[in-house]
Amino acid sequence: QVRLVESGGGWVQPGGSLRLSCAASGFTFSKYGMNWYRQAPGKERELVAGITSAGGSTNYADSVKGRFTISRDNAKNTVYLQMNSLKPEDTAVYYCNVVFTYARYWGQGTQVTVSS
Repeated sequence: QVRLVESGGGWVQPGGSLRLSCAASGFTFSKYGMNWYRQAPGKERELVAGITSAGGSTNYADSVKGRFTISRDNAKNTVYLQMNSLKPEDTAVYYCNVVFTYARYWGQGTQVTVSS
């Protein structure tokens, strides 16, 4: 079955960095685009970044452009989110996501807290 497992979250001071990882299994990873979403308390889940199946194209929310970088390693079935210059407003649970024709799957999420 499809499984997405995020890791790498934690607490960081403003201006700091974290790298999130999402290990995928149960499907042919190299054939699908992958996404990172986040959900802050009391807010809707929002798309943070996406990457195509081969990694040749990426897209970002305006709020993270220039600070976050999405990448993938198809040999390791893993997608990453490098987060730099973190701000308190980046505090959220971060989820990775894959969309198939008739279904979409989510990981369990990893908490990122940015505070001093």
